Amino acid sequence: MNDIQTRRQEYRLLFKQNVAKRLLVDKIVRIIVFSCVIIAIIPLGSILVEVFKNGITAISIEFLTETPGSIGSGEGGIGPAIQGTLIIIGLSSLIGVPIGVMSGIFLSEYGDNKLARSVRFFNDVFMEFPSIILGIFAFLIIVLVLGHFSVWAGAFALSLIMFPIVARTTEESLKMVPTTYREAGTALGLKKWIITFRIVISAAKSGMITGILLSVSRIGGETAPLIMTILGSSQFFSSMDTPMDALPLRIWRLSLLPYDSAQLQGWGAALVLIMIILGINLGVRYYFSNKKNLLFGKFIKQRSNAIK
Repeated sequence: MNDIQTRRQEYRLLFKQNVAKRLLVDKIVRIIVFSCVIIAIIPLGSILVEVFKNGITAISIEFLTETPGSIGSGEGGIGPAIQGTLIIIGLSSLIGVPIGVMSGIFLSEYGDNKLARSVRFFNDVFMEFPSIILGIFAFLIIVLVLGHFSVWAGAFALSLIMFPIVARTTEESLKMVPTTYREAGTALGLKKWIITFRIVISAAKSGMITGILLSVSRIGGETAPLIMTILGSSQFFSSMDTPMDALPLRIWRLSLLPYDSAQLQGWGAALVLIMIILGINLGVRYYFSNKKNLLFGKFIKQRSNAIK
């Protein structure tokens, strides 16, 4: 009897020591993770504060809607650049997102072969290409062939930056969906493409949207490809086959001028660009979150009616 009690006490002691050790490790990991988050937030916060502090004084209705004034005058605005940024992001997304999503679906759901492994390898390499190289490539095959700068060339260059990111994040998001989802669809007699588009993609939607927004944020601030393709302009958009302005280009040009007014406008343009990217991210996430809640509420209502 004494031996049994002694063993119980030993087990309790070992259990307490094990729990104490686990709690200590948990606290250490929490501190490390929290410290890393703080380290990452500090430079990001300092950038946002600096841009807001230097650019907020330049913001006005005229600054957001008018065309650029003469060099050094401090007059005019960035209206054409805002318009051009929205156009180039939208057109690049129309080209890059479908290609990236379909590539990611192929690599995830049909990627157990040599072709898919080769595509995955070159996609990863392509994702690491310097953006200026892609701009030169678009310049060679579109601008030189057509004989003029155009919006199409800029959208093509940015879509080359965009679709590898979308493809990679789509593939990883689909891989995170449990295999049981696919097996359940197969057990119901559904075809593979129906399982993929109706079940798997629906479950991985959040990760796919994150990848798309990440790629939009990436191309929103690219300057080098736009220099080689759309060149820049001081007028509002008129045609797809003419040069066009964009906020990254406008910020770059303003930063080169030795005038205080130009520097102020550059900070203001940078603030506007950040607000546009932030607005796109928040708007898209709110739309899909609201849509998901509406679908869930509709489902609950249908189930309630069926029970009644």
